[in-house]
Amino acid sequence: MEWLTAPFEVAFVQRALWAGVLVSAVCALAGTWVVLRGMAFLGDAMSHGLLPGVAVAALLGGNLLLGAAVSAAVMTAGVTVLGRTPRLSQDTGIGLLFVGMLSLGVVIVSRSQSFAVDLTGYLFGDVLAVRESDLLLLVVALLLAAGVATVGHRAFLALAFDERKAGTLGLRPRLAHAVLLGLLALAIVASFHVVGTLLVLGLLIAPPAAALPWARSVGGVMALAAAIGSAATFGGLLLSWHLSTAAGATVSGLAVGFFFLSHLASGLRRRHTARPGPRTVRPLADTAHASALQPTET
Repeated sequence: MEWLTAPFEVAFVQRALWAGVLVSAVCALAGTWVVLRGMAFLGDAMSHGLLPGVAVAALLGGNLLLGAAVSAAVMTAGVTVLGRTPRLSQDTGIGLLFVGMLSLGVVIVSRSQSFAVDLTGYLFGDVLAVRESDLLLLVVALLLAAGVATVGHRAFLALAFDERKAGTLGLRPRLAHAVLLGLLALAIVASFHVVGTLLVLGLLIAPPAAALPWARSVGGVMALAAAIGSAATFGGLLLSWHLSTAAGATVSGLAVGFFFLSHLASGLRRRHTARPGPRTVRPLADTAHASALQPTET
């Protein structure tokens, strides 16, 4: 079993594993809502929209995480404002911000005579370079994400399944949407150093999507997604060590592989158990919708 444990005896691989586990938990909290609301394109746009802030921070010798956070805040504000424009569809606004921010980032990089920005690390991540200070920041990000997800749980549920009903219940869907964008931005900023902006959707989308057929509640999806993401991190680092492949890309690719395996197994299970009977299992959407819209006791 030395081949299984030997990589994780090295300090930087241990830090990479912890970073992947923490990022998987943060992405599970945000990615579940992204999957339930069909916001994958928004997640992709926001991840690429980090480039201007990261480029400026790198050129000035500043903190890349801070630069990414500033760009994420700009993207979040832009999506919120454009989403309220009556004659402009949300997808159009997101697409324009996506291209605009990405173009601005490329222009900033091209103005550098030495091309000081490490675009490879930005695009594909460098999980093996995670430091102890990065782990501390990830712990803070996880605590913040857990707090936001807990406080906004009922509003997020109602927003995901019936936005108009959420408004009639006084759950302030516009504010809930803005907070959800902030949660998504937090997950992306926390993840880009581990798997890069091109591959961040692997941990943000694939684990919750893989968990969806097997869980019967939103909380169950989040817990299972965190476990799947952690398993992808462990397996990806193990394969990367023995096969000499890029660690971040291997982790992200394995997460997507788990998604396909999950849905293949789910399809086989449905085919095997598809027989008439008195018992039926309520879909997650129906269960979550009902629990979200039940009036709270006062």
